[in-house]
Amino acid sequence: MAAFRVPKVWLWRWRRNPLRRRSDALEAWVVLVAWALTVFGGVLTGLAAAQSVEHGLARQRAEWHSVPAQLMADATESTRTESGADRVWAKVRWTAPDGSARTGQARVDTGTTEGTPVTVWTDPEGRLVTRPATASQAQLRAAMVGVLIGLSVAAGPFVCGQLVRGRLERRRMDQWDEEWERFGPIWGRRTS
Repeated sequence: MAAFRVPKVWLWRWRRNPLRRRSDALEAWVVLVAWALTVFGGVLTGLAAAQSVEHGLARQRAEWHSVPAQLMADATESTRTESGADRVWAKVRWTAPDGSARTGQARVDTGTTEGTPVTVWTDPEGRLVTRPATASQAQLRAAMVGVLIGLSVAAGPFVCGQLVRGRLERRRMDQWDEEWERFGPIWGRRTS
């Protein structure tokens, strides 16, 4: 036995209908605005964030450069990082762009001896920085940040729209209860 199916009517809340309530039309507008803000707000914000991150990482690749440095102490196992990697933190000395000698901590291979030349990365002021992200790493980071920020921004209007719809639904149920209390006893009477 086949179930009776009624064809789905699209945009029924905007069509003229004597049974359509104001709350139906209001709910339709709330859903439309919430979805528009969710989709367009999330996408545009995510794209802007991704572009900003990628631009910042490209600027780092252009401005940061490798500089030769000298190891000032032996890189021993006692300075090994918690991750157990084959690289440790050690004190190094390099020359800044203004000609002054600088010292700082950099990661070097374990067992490297004092005086060994190593390569460090510096910014335009001569401060130590990490190695800049490659172009492919920058694209991946930018995409991940863009997706996370886009989803975060999209969550706001989506949640607000759901809250408003829930409030409208509760109000509609309360109105139906009131109408049922008023007309239910009339329908329940028997006529002779």
